[in-house]
Formats: sequence, C-alpha cells, structure tokens
Amino acid sequence: MELRQIRYFLALAEECHFGRAATRLHVAQPALSQQIKQLEKELRTTLFTRSTRHVALTESGHHLLEHARTLVAEEERTRRHMSELAGGHAGRVSTGFIGTATYDLLPRVARTVRARLPGITMDLRGELLSPDLVDGLLTGVYDLAVLRGPAEHEDIRTTPLRSESLVAVLPSHHPLADRSSVSLKALADEPFVVHSSRSSMYGRVLAACRRAGFQPASLMEVGETATLVVFVAAGHGVALVPAPVQSLRLASVAYVPLSRTESVDLVLASHARRSTPATEQVASVIRECVDDPDHRPGAPSTLEG
Repeated sequence: MELRQIRYFLALAEECHFGRAATRLHVAQPALSQQIKQLEKELRTTLFTRSTRHVALTESGHHLLEHARTLVAEEERTRRHMSELAGGHAGRVSTGFIGTATYDLLPRVARTVRARLPGITMDLRGELLSPDLVDGLLTGVYDLAVLRGPAEHEDIRTTPLRSESLVAVLPSHHPLADRSSVSLKALADEPFVVHSSRSSMYGRVLAACRRAGFQPASLMEVGETATLVVFVAAGHGVALVPAPVQSLRLASVAYVPLSRTESVDLVLASHARRSTPATEQVASVIRECVDDPDHRPGAPSTLEG
C-alpha cells in the first residue's frame, strides 16, 4: 500500500466520481481505476461499489477513510517539519552562557528566538564557566556557547562577539562609590570578591590588578555573578565585572567605570564539525542581539535588597 494509492482513494471517496477524481489528481481516469483496483487487491477487500453513474464507499471503504486521512495528514506534517528542519526553522538547540553574559544577553536571545523562530526549541543554560562550556561543546551537551575567548581546541570554532570594559563594583557606602570613574590602584588595599578560580574571569581580574601594580590583599571566591554582586552589597569587598553585569541592579551597590580601561572579550563558540541549520539560525540571532544598537544593559534584572 503506497501513499499515492491512499491519495487516489481519498480523492475518489470525496468526489464519488472517477472522472472528477482523475481531474483533481491530474491523472488519466484509467490510471486512477487501475490504482484503486490494485489497492483493493492488496487489502483483499472491495472499497467502492461502482455503476455507470454512481460510485460509493463500501463498509470497508468507510473504515479505511479515517485511517487514510490520518496517514495523508501525517505525511504532510512530516514534509513540513522536514522542510522547516532543512531551513533552520525547527529543531532543538542547546546554548550555554558564561555567567556574566547570563543577565543581558540570554534573555534577549530567548525572546528573539521565541518570536522569530517558534519552531525551534531552545535549551538555555546560564551562569556557566568557560571550561565547562568547552567540554559541553566537545561532548555534544551544547550546540552553542557564549564564553570568554579564546577557546583553544582544534574542534572548537569561535566568532568574536564584543569587547567588554571592566567596571568596579563597590558597596554604595564606599567613599569612591559616587565617583564618575575610579583608578584600579585606588582599590589596592580592598578585599576582592572574585569569580571561582575555574572561571576565566578569575585570571583576568588578577591580571588587571597586576597591571595596576598590586595583588589583592584577600580574595573571596564565589560561584555565580549574582552572588558576587550580593556579597559586595553585604560589604565583603569590591569586585571587577564586565560592564553588562550592570543589568543586575541592586540598591546597595554602585558600578563605577575604571579610569584606565581594562576589557575582556566575549565569543560565540560551536563545534567545528557539528552543526545544523537550526544551530546556524540561533547563532545568527545571538550575533544580532550583540550587534543591535538598541540593545542596552538596561531593561534591568532586579535583585531586591
């Protein structure tokens, strides 16, 4: 039993006339009649009663009718789905975001994909570390990852997204909190709250401090960016974070630009030999969300405090 035969059967069942059914199918009437006879032979039952003026479904034909409609509808859904997959408009894409990109970039990507590519199911995970994101790309846990570059592995392909200036995070009562900018050297005697030593930000913050001529007096490591900001608010120290983290608004902290620019790079990473059209579509959305001049770290996430 072929789908073509099922389509012929449906046309004849709905038209109840060989001539009209053949015209609808764009086939010759003898070809239609032959296919119906072949279908009846394969199913070992009569599907239509025929006369010179009338064609009607038999009881067996009525039983087949609903099954036939379901089969044809499912075949059409499958064709549409496969076409959407091929065009990158359907599928599942798992994307991981480094902690400091979780608050401004992840929500915008999620909203844009949901509005523009509703056939794509997004698995979004934030507050991750660059080493874990690279491992996830290599093992197939993630299709895409937004992380701190470079990702030095032959199977990982990266595309630069943006360079982000570091800003100081100070308790709101700190003497320097109301400055328009602050020298990193001015924070030399302060305890620092930093991301975990497994985080790419850990080394970048310490390197910035060394360039300013000091080593922080003490370090408190935390796992997540939101926790880092809360700990600063609680008076445990000061911190350096990429500027987009300012989307985490907390009344008891101040974000102050550095008087001498220190920056870190954000990249989009994927597996060099594993991609799908849906993955490419989402990658394009991520790049667009970074490049969009209307995008601001504002429309802030809010931490009550």
